[in-house]
Amino acid sequence: MSLERLVLWRHGETDYNAAGRIQGHLDSSLTENGREQARRAAPVIARFAPDIAMSSDLTRARSTAAAFTEFSGTSVRFDKRLRETHLGEWQGLSGAEVEHGWPGAMTVWRADAAWAPPGGESRVEVAERASEVVDELHHQHQGTALLCAHGGLITALTARLVGLPVDLWPGLGGITNCHWVVLKPRTGDDHRWRLVAYNAGVPAEA
Repeated sequence: MSLERLVLWRHGETDYNAAGRIQGHLDSSLTENGREQARRAAPVIARFAPDIAMSSDLTRARSTAAAFTEFSGTSVRFDKRLRETHLGEWQGLSGAEVEHGWPGAMTVWRADAAWAPPGGESRVEVAERASEVVDELHHQHQGTALLCAHGGLITALTARLVGLPVDLWPGLGGITNCHWVVLKPRTGDDHRWRLVAYNAGVPAEA
């Protein structure tokens, strides 16, 4: 038994996103724009016809996943291993505040996926816990799995699943609010995936 496709969907815009503040494990809420993003994306996500759907247990992901459930009727399971990167002492701060308190540290963090903020976790650690979820799903389910999660986690997990060397992980761009990544397993390889779509999304309304 194995999956045929994996869809990684980022949550909609939050109040912290709008204010330019770092969230991590802080439990922020969707803005009205974020809720509308989720409502607009839900029908497109539903076209993937996921056989199993899971979400981070943080409110912003749960609220985004709820829009999918409302449209499709598909239930969603929650797993804390799909939470965003824990950013330790940086959580709740703006980029300028981090730069003031830890000069140059954000540059190091962006360039090194194995480096963690003070009291936090690295992207390598995030990908490790999230890949446990994928491995379990891959060996227990068939068809398509949908994971509603967070930008940092999705980027790190994608890099791990496609087998990128860790020093190349920072080369992957970020995931826009309510956009998604699609992966399929490589033929004959239970541990590597190939990238089908990256940062795909519903076009913004004019």
